[in-house]
Amino acid sequence: MRIIREAFLVEMARQYPKARKYLEAWRAIVRQAEWSNLAEVRRVYSSADIVTVKSDRSVVAFNVCGNAYRLLTAIHYNRQIVYTLRFFTHAEYSRDKWKDEL
Repeated sequence: MRIIREAFLVEMARQYPKARKYLEAWRAIVRQAEWSNLAEVRRVYSSADIVTVKSDRSVVAFNVCGNAYRLLTAIHYNRQIVYTLRFFTHAEYSRDKWKDEL
């Protein structure tokens, strides 16, 4: 998979040092992945979840650091691209305001 906005992940790792190792590992794993659906994603990240946002699009949420943070992505399986969208603390994610922005 190709990661779009990979620099965003580097910046989030800088801002949230506890998440750094997870984000580095996530990047390495995703770069090597050839996922074609959510079931394949869940073989590696069992807690990955689909969330429908206001635009009626679906995003994939990854739990980071035992659910302390959430990484939101848009995965285009047909093009083998993962777009990094947002990174939240669990508290920010739970407020659901971000659903109206996507």
